[in-house]
Amino acid sequence: MRVLAVAVTAAALVAVGLAAASPRQSAAQHVTVIGDSVAEGMSGDADAVAILTQGIDLGLETAPCRRVDGDSCPYEGVRVPTLVELAKTLGPKLGPNVVVAVGYNDFESAYAQNIRAALTTLKAQGVKQVWWLTLRAARHPLVNMNDDIEAAAAAHPELDVIDWNLYSRSHPDWFQDDGLHLLAPGSEAMATLIHKTLVDDGIAAAPVRVTTTAVPVAKRGRPYSTTLAASAGVTPYRWSLLERAPAGIHLRANGLVVGNPRARPGRYAFDVRVRDSSGYAATRRLTLRVRA
Repeated sequence: MRVLAVAVTAAALVAVGLAAASPRQSAAQHVTVIGDSVAEGMSGDADAVAILTQGIDLGLETAPCRRVDGDSCPYEGVRVPTLVELAKTLGPKLGPNVVVAVGYNDFESAYAQNIRAALTTLKAQGVKQVWWLTLRAARHPLVNMNDDIEAAAAAHPELDVIDWNLYSRSHPDWFQDDGLHLLAPGSEAMATLIHKTLVDDGIAAAPVRVTTTAVPVAKRGRPYSTTLAASAGVTPYRWSLLERAPAGIHLRANGLVVGNPRARPGRYAFDVRVRDSSGYAATRRLTLRVRA
């Protein structure tokens, strides 16, 4: 069991394309996040969803009053599917990876049994790995229910614990007055903790970044070629300029910078952007020196 808590060239402005891409998977793994009204704070926060989505194919299933098993509590006259019911409905659409943030509406006396039922159902639907968030222990029963989560992880190798209770302990400013439901900073913090765990476990790609920090000197009127490099994210990458390059220099989408510099001798600063296949981008400001 693991408990996870918790971070050019003058003419060539860019470039590591497919050939220079890091050796990561080209397709993002599918991860289904299942939650109740606490986790629903993430669903309603665009920044939290953006954090969660980085480097994965996300399925986000949150609803108020959801319980793990049995019957969900009524909300506006409707009982939403429990985790177990939802898993049976989604079946293979769950994918191999599931994150669970459910428990605040469950009964303490049934929680351990419900966790076991959920793990059995998820396994039957083809889920290989489950991460379960501890509950913020604002009430004593939640302390005991967190012990149930830990005990289940000790008995089930496919289950890892994400310690939301520890991670959020010193941040009352993340929560509404009940100490459980999330304000925007809490939604984004929960999304960050989940995403960091998935990155650490090799499920989500780390955010793409530009690794080129300097480009070769260019000579005016001479052919120029260089390639920029990026890492992490989901390949393939696409490169672009955020402003015009020095005259005669061109950046191709695959990251190759080519051209015949026509700019006067001097130093030219410009920004390049790399975007990965999951839609996330990184930028870096580079300086190209052109000599006579």
